[in-house]
Amino acid sequence: MTEINNFNSTIQNVSRRELRDLVRTQLQMLLEAGDLQGAKAILVPVQPADIAEAIEGLPEAMHALAFRLLSKDEAIEVYEYLDYSVQERLIEELKSQEVRDIVDQMSPDDRARLFDELPAKVVNRLLEQLSPAERQATAQLLGYEADTAGRIMTLELISLKENFTVSQALERIRNLANASEMIYYLYVMDAERRLTGIVSLRELVTSQPEQVIGEIMTRDVVFVHTDTDQEEVARLIQRYDFLAVPVVDREQRLVGIVTVDDVIDILQRETTEDIYALGGGVQSGGDNYFQMNLLEIARKRVVWLLVLLVTNTITGTIIKSQEDLLAKVVTLTAFIPLLTGTGGNVGAQSSTVVIRGMNTDEIRSLGVLQVIGREAIAGALLGGMLGTIATVWAYFLQGRLEVAIAVGTSLVAISLLASISGSALPFLFRYLRLDPALMSAPFITTAVDVLGVLIYFNLARVILNL
Repeated sequence: MTEINNFNSTIQNVSRRELRDLVRTQLQMLLEAGDLQGAKAILVPVQPADIAEAIEGLPEAMHALAFRLLSKDEAIEVYEYLDYSVQERLIEELKSQEVRDIVDQMSPDDRARLFDELPAKVVNRLLEQLSPAERQATAQLLGYEADTAGRIMTLELISLKENFTVSQALERIRNLANASEMIYYLYVMDAERRLTGIVSLRELVTSQPEQVIGEIMTRDVVFVHTDTDQEEVARLIQRYDFLAVPVVDREQRLVGIVTVDDVIDILQRETTEDIYALGGGVQSGGDNYFQMNLLEIARKRVVWLLVLLVTNTITGTIIKSQEDLLAKVVTLTAFIPLLTGTGGNVGAQSSTVVIRGMNTDEIRSLGVLQVIGREAIAGALLGGMLGTIATVWAYFLQGRLEVAIAVGTSLVAISLLASISGSALPFLFRYLRLDPALMSAPFITTAVDVLGVLIYFNLARVILNL
């Protein structure tokens, strides 16, 4: 007991990162020792989000054991913070009643996202175990297309009528607050449930009790439709600093809201997927990469590595076809890695900034040709600077001015080519409805390696008169 008291005292004086590591370490140690009461005690002062991360850090065999230490109310709250892969495992390992209690108490939008990740048979079984109201709410969300506002919205909101007084509105909030995910924004509807305005809790509290909602509400409401892409919803909330945005159907009827906590999850997931894709075609599918099966990871990564392997084979074939040139000036071979490597880096830089600009709408005001033109100029400037340095360096190493000029000139041309490819290919793949982040990296590498070597050898022949 003394050790647990010391632990509870320690957590008051550490950072959040240190706390998560400390909880995980202590929890694993106590579980391995079979001290379940001690393990349960150290989780009492810890926040649900930190408990979830501590459980995720445990060996898989301990996930269900650690989760069962929580009280029913704690378990319901912690479960929503867990990674989807851990949630799936717990559903398989927990008793039916435990699963039913947890899933039934989840918010409809979180439940719908969990069901997206589960096999159809499991989803059907869980739907049957839900209460009628929760089953209907979940089925409604699952009826919308994946990755749309309709799928990620919550149905738990408070609506008002224009003829309500402020005192009536506040009384309605008191009665429904526990059944709503968001009480800071109140949405005003007419008799046909069409969205007509919005009023904040702040405006209600500062208004006179007898004032009518129609007098104080804002009629210019920013909203999204049920089929609006979730990334667009996220950007909208981010742009206007909203806590939530209302979702309407095609008849302008209010059907739900998307809250900022869901948007943060979306932005993090989309950014993670793009970074993994830019790193060489790694697709996590929304799962925690470090929770995925290693065989599955290898299967996903090998595809693009095979593309690069074929690319290198083509490059090698081109080099072999230039044996007569290399036999006369063998020093040209020494600079091939320098040129292709630099070109690949320049292309990766261009594609990264363009893809990021697409995701954040920073390039919305610019046309495609304008973006490519800017990157082409940047590539030419980079090529000029790097080419000058490479010319001096090549002359210092080899002592032949013609070879040095061939290397420097080629570097300028390759940098220009890489910048154009890196900025143009993301637009091309988006037009073809392919993921720009996933597709760009291998194709840029292919273009720069193959065309870069061709440019280098042809310029060398012209400059060396061979």
